Amino acid sequence: MFLVFSWFVLCEFCFISIIFVLMIKQWVLREAGDKELVGKLAKAINVNLALADVLVQRGVTNFSEAKAFFRPSLEELHDPFLMKDMAVAVDRLNEAIVNNDKVLVYGDYDVDGTCSVALFFGFLKEYFDEIEFYIPDRKLEGYGVSQRGIEYAIAEGVKLIVTIDCGIKSVDKVALAKENGVDVIICDHHEPGDDLPPAIAILNPKQHDCSYPFEELCGCGVAFKLLHAFCVQNTIDFEGLFSRLDLVAVATSSDIVPMVGENRILTFFGLQKLKNDPQVGLKAILDVAGVEPKDLSVSKVVFTIGPRINAAGRLEHAKGAVSLLLEKNYTKAFDKATAINSVNLDRRELDATVLSQGLEMIVRNEEQSKKATVLYNPGWHKGVVGIAASRLIENYYRPTIILTKSQGKVVGSARSVEGFSVYDAILSCEEFLEQFGGHRYAAGMTMDESNVLAFKAKFEDVVAATITEEQLIPKVQIDVEINLDDITLNFQKILNQMEPFGPLNMTPVFVARNVKDAGGTRLLKGEHLKLEIEQGDSRKMNAIAFGRGDMYDAVKSGSFFDLCFTVDLNVFNGVTSLQLMVKDIKMKP
Repeated sequence: MFLVFSWFVLCEFCFISIIFVLMIKQWVLREAGDKELVGKLAKAINVNLALADVLVQRGVTNFSEAKAFFRPSLEELHDPFLMKDMAVAVDRLNEAIVNNDKVLVYGDYDVDGTCSVALFFGFLKEYFDEIEFYIPDRKLEGYGVSQRGIEYAIAEGVKLIVTIDCGIKSVDKVALAKENGVDVIICDHHEPGDDLPPAIAILNPKQHDCSYPFEELCGCGVAFKLLHAFCVQNTIDFEGLFSRLDLVAVATSSDIVPMVGENRILTFFGLQKLKNDPQVGLKAILDVAGVEPKDLSVSKVVFTIGPRINAAGRLEHAKGAVSLLLEKNYTKAFDKATAINSVNLDRRELDATVLSQGLEMIVRNEEQSKKATVLYNPGWHKGVVGIAASRLIENYYRPTIILTKSQGKVVGSARSVEGFSVYDAILSCEEFLEQFGGHRYAAGMTMDESNVLAFKAKFEDVVAATITEEQLIPKVQIDVEINLDDITLNFQKILNQMEPFGPLNMTPVFVARNVKDAGGTRLLKGEHLKLEIEQGDSRKMNAIAFGRGDMYDAVKSGSFFDLCFTVDLNVFNGVTSLQLMVKDIKMKP
């Protein structure tokens, strides 16, 4: 999970500047697939051994499994009624429609939350008029179900609240709603606590007593399953729901959940919708960003669409993002997308400021060797502390929390490194917190300012006692060793068909041994390395290593080196060619 997100951070940050501390990375070559299986699969589907090895490592061992992998089907989606409380939730939704009860769709302000609200509200609005949506103000209300939101629902005569991408930890707020005659259906995917809210139905496949076959849906995915069940129960054609899968794909991609099972199916078809006939609001975002829909991949969704939607909730109000996603008029959508794009540019500047000041603070406080990073500055913008935490990990690879002040309280975001649960570490410090929530690799918290120093000390102690030295070394997971001559346009075409990529189905990473400069290696803007390489008698190949200008002299010396990379296409002046996206370089002794 973190590897995908950190890659997104680097790609998006390249648009601002590159500021980082070079770190030694550990290369981890995955165990090769069984040779017999690899050979049989290569023949069965007519691919080379390297690609067959990648597939076998991912559980694809024969023709039928390859067919299911390369050609997902919506018929493979699980029965939504297998999810605990689904029947109760659908019955209550139907009751609201029959009785004309006022329904409030309550969502989070990030990409997952806003896409969820646009999906759920937009779909049900076609069948039911007494429905509206509510997105909390990030600055005034914070994460999750807020007291202000519940009081608004009560004052407006709402009879049913459907929370999406939040609510699983909102015990007191849901109790307040219940006390005032408001039913609550929770659609969430975050880790449940020991005490569950007194909701009429809780849809969360991570509940210990929920037997739903797939636990890793994002919030929008859970909302989709509720609508899926609603359609089944009411014999509604699925076309109207499936036509909104582009929203599910954006949410699933941006929330960095495992790209397997239902997530992969939903994202696969959602990407097709994005490429061919996206929602008007999404089309406007892509046009403003200058991205051709036909060129979309998960990574482009993550660092093109995601940050722009997120920016609305980070710096202004996320209801603007929902309004854009619901917009049917392209001219209006384009204007809204332009405004959000402007906010995103402001957000990037704030990101860069927090990162720069954070790095200075670590050095000034002589905290370079600590096992965790916890930084507090009451002047930092609340909306960018999460992304700043991720970017600091690119510099100091360790669990990181960035804190600021908002509405009289200290609030913050946590990000983690591969294999370490920052949520569990925060849980061990809960005596200093007023509120917290999240999952293994990302979390949020609220505390009193008087507890900051004690929390920081305890968090450092907890991390130091539980994290391993190995977890503090960034790793490059390599799928297969390969020769440069094996990399062809057809090879890359097959790689593309392995999309959508994400956690548990990451973009394949290859290593080529004993390559050297073919004469054309040069520096770009003084900090990026544009390589021209060869391997023995192989043809020359181009590669790009962002932020690795430090390797220029070593590479140009003519010495041999090993290169790990992903494979991409470069289009320049109408000419398409292969290009390797370098993840790391190791010079030979």
